[in-house]
Amino acid sequence: MSKFFTNLKKYTQTFYWVFTFLVTAVLLFLIMPGEQKFKYEYQKGFPWNHENLIAPFDFAIQKTTSEMELEKEEFLGSVIPYFTFDTTFAAAKINQLKTDLQALADSSKTTNLELLAEVENELHNIYSIGILPRTADTYNELSGKTELKKRSGNVVTKIQIEKIYTEKTAYNAFNNKIRELAQEQPGKAGFLLNLQPEKYIVSNLDYDANTTQKELEEITRNISSTRGMVQTGERIILQGEIVNDEKFQVLESLKVSYESEKGEGINRYMISIGKGTLIVVFMVLLFTFLYIYRFDILNQFRKLSFLLLFLVSVVFLTLFINSFPNLHIYMVPFAIFPIVVRTFFDSRTAIFTLLIATILTGFYAPNNYEFVLLQVTAGVVAVFSLNKMHRRGHLIMAAIWVLLTYSLVYVSLQLIYEGSFLSINYKTMRWFALGSVLILLVYPLVFIFEKIFGFVSDVTLIELSDTNQPVLRKLAEEAPGTFQHSMQIANLAEEIILKIGGNPFLVRAGSLYHDIGKIARPEFFIENQAMGINPHDKMNHLKSAEIIIDHVINGVKMARRYKLPEALIEFIATHHGTTKAQYFYLKHQEDNPKEKVDENSFIYPGPLPHTKEATVVMIIDGIEAASRSLKEKTMENLKELINKMIDQKIRDRQLEQSDLTFRDITIIKETLLNKLINIYHVRIEYPKEKENQSTKQD
Repeated sequence: MSKFFTNLKKYTQTFYWVFTFLVTAVLLFLIMPGEQKFKYEYQKGFPWNHENLIAPFDFAIQKTTSEMELEKEEFLGSVIPYFTFDTTFAAAKINQLKTDLQALADSSKTTNLELLAEVENELHNIYSIGILPRTADTYNELSGKTELKKRSGNVVTKIQIEKIYTEKTAYNAFNNKIRELAQEQPGKAGFLLNLQPEKYIVSNLDYDANTTQKELEEITRNISSTRGMVQTGERIILQGEIVNDEKFQVLESLKVSYESEKGEGINRYMISIGKGTLIVVFMVLLFTFLYIYRFDILNQFRKLSFLLLFLVSVVFLTLFINSFPNLHIYMVPFAIFPIVVRTFFDSRTAIFTLLIATILTGFYAPNNYEFVLLQVTAGVVAVFSLNKMHRRGHLIMAAIWVLLTYSLVYVSLQLIYEGSFLSINYKTMRWFALGSVLILLVYPLVFIFEKIFGFVSDVTLIELSDTNQPVLRKLAEEAPGTFQHSMQIANLAEEIILKIGGNPFLVRAGSLYHDIGKIARPEFFIENQAMGINPHDKMNHLKSAEIIIDHVINGVKMARRYKLPEALIEFIATHHGTTKAQYFYLKHQEDNPKEKVDENSFIYPGPLPHTKEATVVMIIDGIEAASRSLKEKTMENLKELINKMIDQKIRDRQLEQSDLTFRDITIIKETLLNKLINIYHVRIEYPKEKENQSTKQD
């Protein structure tokens, strides 16, 4: 029956792996484009390494980006901006002038209809030409222009800009006309000079952005994206011929036409089979890597699901951004992918998954080789530059290094292609800058992933190691001896992990929390007991062992109540492994020599530690406690204690599930000895000075 369940478990795990990777492959298949791909690879400035290429069909030669922009600028330069001509202002002000003139004429009891008409006509002429709120040189839209278009309803007329009034020049013109009439007719001067010209001047021309923009868009749409044709059978390039600018543009045009060709002879099913097979190959490679190097990821659903979903999301986001003509694929912060994977796993996994994601995406990205080279180098630099992420400055420096890597590699490639700094398209740098700035999104992403998938990052571990955390504060107040013991374990474990390799932030946090279960009954543990008061003296050894062992169970319960990460709960559950509460076991045997002792009542529930960090804490925990009970703390005694207790752990098979090596154990022994010697101030015993030979003879 046990064999049946073992096989069932094995088949279930295999089915789970197949299902998970198959779902990932299907998602990638749906995300990636289904069009056929141009089969030739080429780079500007390099020889054509394929056979002679003849045009397989007629196709148009696409204009380069610079050609399109230059042509666009020429067309846009010819666009005359529109200004809305408002006739209501003119009518209102002219009517106001008529009213004021009539009132002044009545008050002066003189009338001169010709004079009144001349004043009104002057104002009417000014408004009919048009008045701008400010001078023309302050409008960016009028820069380099000599005329504008006045739009009044559906009627549009052109007018020279130099003829247009501003509110200031209109005022001056109207005021000068009034004074001129006053000089011509001195008898009417008082009447005319009573007018206030500023009351009748207001702008009636306003920039019409909507109409101007529509004309700009219309002109842009009419710009042809092609120049000339290549006929079927026409030679494109010969083998060994250098791909210069002209040849490169023809090849690019052929590539665009080929990939968009929808004619006969194209088997869409074959394209789908090829794409699916390619995805499956990369999924098998990823599975093989995880199986050999990170089997723990395969065995944990949340880790594997996160890794695969994140891979799919990055590929989807990149291809989605690339589908927008106004956005650039380099704005995607691709380096976030290896950084986040490095944060939760390791550098090797981050770099390998980066290669998988980059190659899958690069196959459908423009300038395939350039994209893959840029993203791989930038991603590797991001992983190397962000070995630790517990300070904000680390991430900022990583973003700077990524930007420098992008820029350096891009400029290097462009120099190879173009052979000149002047020919490099420096506008691409802005997308590199944007993508590098977006790397700062790593912090909120890490926080979100921690909450969703239950991961723990270095930043979180540092926060949890703060002794003002509620659980640690409670431990310090209610079990001060245990708290000091935990602090000592943390210092020793961190020193060892730094030497054998591992996460120092994890081992410190785990050490601080490993004994929180003693908070439930602190007085039963010797480090918290007052001098001469031991509650174990008043109970049987079986009950004492039960209380001591319960601190592991209570610690796990408390950790879950305070929602501590599973990575820390491992330290609490495993720091005694499956060893015995040896002291009470032996005492019980001594008091009951004829009784058969049930060993299970004295054994800790375990499980055994799996990680280096948890194993180190288990080893140090017993040795640190035992070292304090040594009556004489000499180097020999400490060395003997360390060797004896570690060897006993090995004999008891407590290290079987950890990945510690013999070299690691040797380093642990040496480091513990040196640290305990320093802690207890053990002095080296100097050899006695030998008596002089001559003295002996005397």
